[in-house]
This record gives sequence, C-alpha cells and structure tokens, in this order.
Amino acid sequence: MGANLIKKRFEVIDHTADIGLKAYGDSLGELFENFAYGIFSQIADLDNVEERDSFEIILEAEDQEELLVDWLNELLYISDARKTILKKFEISEITETQLRAMVFGEKIDHQRHRIYTYIKAATYYDLKIEHDGIWQGQVIFDV
Repeated sequence: MGANLIKKRFEVIDHTADIGLKAYGDSLGELFENFAYGIFSQIADLDNVEERDSFEIILEAEDQEELLVDWLNELLYISDARKTILKKFEISEITETQLRAMVFGEKIDHQRHRIYTYIKAATYYDLKIEHDGIWQGQVIFDV
C-alpha cells in the first residue's frame, strides 16, 4: 500500500433489512477488534464515548467462525444488558477456538451520545473469514 492510503478497518455492506460488515486486519485478533469497532460505530457515534467501564471477555468455540459470532454477540449482550456503548476492544489472546479480551466503554448518556440503531445479533448467514496475506471477513447482523 502507498504511504498516502489510509488502512481500512471495516466497511458497511448493503444487505436488505439487516446490516452487513466486512472487516480487515493484519492478524485474527485485529480482524475481531475491527468487527467490534465497526458494529458499534453503526450503533452510535463513538466520538463522545469515553472508556470509563471495562469488561473482561473469555470465550471458547468450535472454530474461528463460531468464535467471531460468539464474540460479537457477547459484545451486543454486554451493551444491551448494561446499557453501555463499547468503543475500545483489546484482544490479548486469540486462537482459532479461544479468545481473551478487555473491552471499554461507558453507560449510555442520551445527552452526550447519539444513538443510530439497535442491533440484535450477529448471524451465521453469509459468514466468512479468509486469510490471504491479510485477514478479512464478513458478518450479517439482525437489526
């Protein structure tokens, strides 16, 4: 890549009645982090969200696709159950079947936070993870 090109973290893909994301990363962990940041940037404007609260996440799954869906759904669950917007995602350990991470955000404050949409869950529909020099993937979310 040229020095003037900005490295892309994620992009929104068109999908009827749902939200789709493609994400990219130099590692599997960065791919998962960029998916998380991408989906929360669709939920709310993250510019005014502070990293006041933190949550540890430890997950185990059958394969990396299931791990990705479990990761994203765990983040959506934390956000919904704790009325929190998440902004920063740090995966400290990841294999194809396990991950350990710390995530950061704060309670929703409707005076400061602009909420765009509610997202129910990550799905297995059209789910992809590929590695060909760079990690990339695709996830469709129910809204």
